[in-house]
Amino acid sequence: MARLNIAPTKSNLLVMNEQLAISQDGYELLEQKREILVMELMRMVEQVKLLEQRINAQVEKAFPALRKMLLVTGVDTVERLSQAVQYDFQIHEKEMSAGGMSFSSVSVALPKRELFYSFVDSFAETDAVMAEFFELLKLLTEMASIRTIAWRLATEVKKTQRRVNALEKMVIPQTKETKEYIETVLEERERESIFVLKALKSKHGRS
Repeated sequence: MARLNIAPTKSNLLVMNEQLAISQDGYELLEQKREILVMELMRMVEQVKLLEQRINAQVEKAFPALRKMLLVTGVDTVERLSQAVQYDFQIHEKEMSAGGMSFSSVSVALPKRELFYSFVDSFAETDAVMAEFFELLKLLTEMASIRTIAWRLATEVKKTQRRVNALEKMVIPQTKETKEYIETVLEERERESIFVLKALKSKHGRS
């Protein structure tokens, strides 16, 4: 690691000492932040895994219910009923806290289930399909929110890791090397000064 190109003076030694202390403190703080973010990210990953299991289970219920409805009511009836169904889903941004940091995520406001067709035209299978797919939609919106946070946490972990690496492998070693160089030069100058003083005293003593 190449040292900094600065003059070996006492004032610069003080600057290096201060910079080294700040860099080491910053490294420790960033390392703590990275560990917290990684732990939070792992917690989010576990939530995603659990949600994936629930979504898969719900898919296994919803699509067979849809197939059953198609068989019982017929494709034409299903298409006619589907055209009558109109829901308004509202998506908005929301702030969430994770790992001591605030992140933006998405939130979907699911509408209340309504009956868009008459009881005469409805079937038990139709209501079952609506219920199953509403539950599936709810799980998918939860997944979208958690995945957004997990992705942003992962991005923050990478940024923090880069800063940790920069301090550990470049800034701190470079500052240490520069500090040691300045100390070495100053010590040599001090020894030279002592030698010169002793030589002068010895000379004056003989004269």
